[in-house]
Amino acid sequence: MAIPKINEKDILEALKYIDENGVPSYNQSVKYSLVTEDGKRYPPKYVVAVANHLANGVDISTESYNAVEAKNFFESHGFTIETKQQEKFELTITAESVVSTDERFTMDNLSLGDNYKPLDAYFKKATGEVIKRSYSKGERRNSNQTMPRIACQLFEKQISGLSVEEKEGFPICKYNPDSEMICGIYPSVDEFKKHRNTIEYLTYGYDNGRQFVLYCWNIFSTIIFVQECLRRFGEPGDQFIITYREKDEKETAAAETEAAVQEELVQQFKGYRNPFSSMLIESKNLIFRGAPGTGKSYLAKEIATDIISDGYFDDYTLLSDEQKKQVEFVQFHPSYDYSDFVEGLRPRVNDDGTMGFELQDGIFKKFVARARKNFEDSQKSRETIEKELSVQESLTEFFTSIELGTDTFKTINGNEFTITSVDDAHIYISIPGNATVNKLTLNLDEIRRMLESGQKFDKIKDVTTFFGKTFATQGYSYDFAIYKAIRAKKSAVSKAKAKQAELKKYIFIIDEINRGEISKIFGELFFAIDPGYRGKAGEISTQYANLHADPDEKFYIPENVYIIGTMNDIDRSVDSFDFAMRRRFRFVELRADERLEMLALLEDEDLEAEAIRRMAALNKEIANVEDLNENYQIGASYFLKLKTLTFDQLWTDYLQPLLREYVQGMYDEEGLMSRFAKAYGYQKPSVGDVNEATQNQG
Repeated sequence: MAIPKINEKDILEALKYIDENGVPSYNQSVKYSLVTEDGKRYPPKYVVAVANHLANGVDISTESYNAVEAKNFFESHGFTIETKQQEKFELTITAESVVSTDERFTMDNLSLGDNYKPLDAYFKKATGEVIKRSYSKGERRNSNQTMPRIACQLFEKQISGLSVEEKEGFPICKYNPDSEMICGIYPSVDEFKKHRNTIEYLTYGYDNGRQFVLYCWNIFSTIIFVQECLRRFGEPGDQFIITYREKDEKETAAAETEAAVQEELVQQFKGYRNPFSSMLIESKNLIFRGAPGTGKSYLAKEIATDIISDGYFDDYTLLSDEQKKQVEFVQFHPSYDYSDFVEGLRPRVNDDGTMGFELQDGIFKKFVARARKNFEDSQKSRETIEKELSVQESLTEFFTSIELGTDTFKTINGNEFTITSVDDAHIYISIPGNATVNKLTLNLDEIRRMLESGQKFDKIKDVTTFFGKTFATQGYSYDFAIYKAIRAKKSAVSKAKAKQAELKKYIFIIDEINRGEISKIFGELFFAIDPGYRGKAGEISTQYANLHADPDEKFYIPENVYIIGTMNDIDRSVDSFDFAMRRRFRFVELRADERLEMLALLEDEDLEAEAIRRMAALNKEIANVEDLNENYQIGASYFLKLKTLTFDQLWTDYLQPLLREYVQGMYDEEGLMSRFAKAYGYQKPSVGDVNEATQNQG
């Protein structure tokens, strides 16, 4: 978002235009006023829109920038901007009317609800009895969803008794006279998204897992819904009452950021090549299960590539090195554990040659850290990014200018130390004069945060207060000394050019997910990976949190992380798959006759056709065996080996050994293997043929 190209002359012309034509009700400002020398007040966003219209000939629109950007623009050009004092407003809804103490409220522009924050909501009977929301576990108090949830709570039986057609036609919201009515109460999120593909919805649970799902965005977006409930199911004199106030600057910015992030994340890109790609975006966690050779692992990489390239291609090898950092691949096995996946203690050789242990992140935690940084960076303002880049430049310049292990620094108490090495996360120091602890590892991020804050730190207590601690840690003395040294350098760091970070999607692939001991590997991450608890709502403390530089540090999986698992049902029954994990994943079964398109990689139409014919015949015969089922059928990926093998070699070297394992211990093993060979089209060579082949080789 950005302010269009306009100058002071354009602004003055816009003010004249507004004086003559007024301001439409839906363009009134709820937060800021541009105040001229003669005391006139104007809505800043609308002034920009009019100025852009007069200067550049475009339609009057305020959609390309927000109120904060307009405010900052005018202040930077010397105009006076005043923040309106917050008031508490009360909105009363009856079957006949909607009235607010806010004179700016209008039913013709319910989008104004974006600017308000709910304080309280309740139902008041004609008798005077007040009914409030019976909150579910984890449900936010006084959210935009509170009032419609009260309506669902009160009229649950009546709503559930409506027919499917009546529910789908139930009016919810009409933002302005020219917009269409948003309708529908649906039994699930999937059904809701078939009619309206958006994240702007609420769910209301009732009656052992059943749901009402309906559209809901801002605090005004369900006024029509609750009013319709009063008309159909209420008594004369019943009313809904909601009190609210204007959002402050931070709340407005946060809401806009969250909306942009969520919209970008959930929007199904119309150009995805693979139908499973959209399924993963919807579900966040997906497991492909099926017979060996159905191409589950291959499919997972296809989907990852499809999503990351925005549907341009699905060949993983075509991804750039930078794009490949958005994909991670791991294969589970019985020995795999929490320390491999999340974090754990690993041996290291100390500087003096002795062995020790250090806490290291596992592959998943490292991957999430990359995704989380991107997620958090994408929400930062240009000013914040510029500040962070400048600080990073200062740190880089400082550490490259000193001689590691030689240059001496001194704490406020006179303790001398040297910096021996620096990595992405830590500063390693040596303290020769300290008989107790002569080596220490500092958290680089702490010093970075001190520099980025812009605060002035004059003593250790300032550092302690900044990090919200009651007592100073040993490390703070050395943090403070390094901070002072960096500031004292007075480097001529140029102002870094900020570039808004693009929100990216990150895909983690777990091959053979059911071969590992799930509970042991994931630990407390069961909660964090739940699609309903992504982001800070699912923050957890890891098992080794007490060993972190900051023991209070929380781990969470951001919204831009997606997980694909693969599993063979015959390796271990799906029924033995950890139940806590099963309910957090969407399971998709791949049959052996699916994914035949991968055989096009053989680049020989005749060979491809013959491979499909033989595979179909063999799988039909496997299905005819009483103790086997389709989970034992052979998938297409086995036949890709025909690029370098003959059909007979594929049988003797790969298919025959696999099938022999299937039928081991069954009645008439050899008979079954003969049936499989005949269906496949394998003819066992005669003894003469073998001798002849041997002679030819000799």
